[in-house]
Amino acid sequence: MRTTDQQASVRLYHLDEGEGGAQTLMYGTLAAALALARMQPADVQEGLYLATDNDVIAFLDLEG
Repeated sequence: MRTTDQQASVRLYHLDEGEGGAQTLMYGTLAAALALARMQPADVQEGLYLATDNDVIAFLDLEG
């Protein structure tokens, strides 16, 4: 089941398909992570993912 609690702890990271690495942008609440993700350029948003302790979802799938 997807996390919908805005206070849930998440990791926001960018996955670079070309280099094959993940760069963590922040650890914090879902609300804070979504706010930060929305401020990123469109090309960066395409590689953003949010991870909880039991789920991973692409940022654009949430914004959808």
